[in-house]
Amino acid sequence: QMQLVESGGGLVQPGGSLRLSCAASGFTLDNYAIGWFRQAPGKEREGVSCISVRNTSTHLADSVKGRFTISRDDDKNTVYLQMNGLKPEDTAVYYCATPHVMLLPCGLQDYEYDYWGQGTQVTVSS
Repeated sequence: QMQLVESGGGLVQPGGSLRLSCAASGFTLDNYAIGWFRQAPGKEREGVSCISVRNTSTHLADSVKGRFTISRDDDKNTVYLQMNGLKPEDTAVYYCATPHVMLLPCGLQDYEYDYWGQGTQVTVSS
């Protein structure tokens, strides 16, 4: 069974940094795209970043460009989201997700993904 587990969330002051991890179990990540999404209270879920297989492409939402970086370590079966320059508006539950089909290029629309982690809370506040 394909499972994803996020970790690394927490409380951080504005301007601070966090690194989120998305660890896969039950399958190997190297043939799958991974997306990061977030959902703030009262708002729709939005795509933040994604990475295709073998790092062939990455995408970032305009709201996080220049501050967030996505990477993958297939040896560790993990994808990371490095978040720098955090702002209060980044506060949300962050989810990682993967599609059922291997080798698809990644995108930032949630309908492209089939398996989701449980989420990790990120709170940016002074």
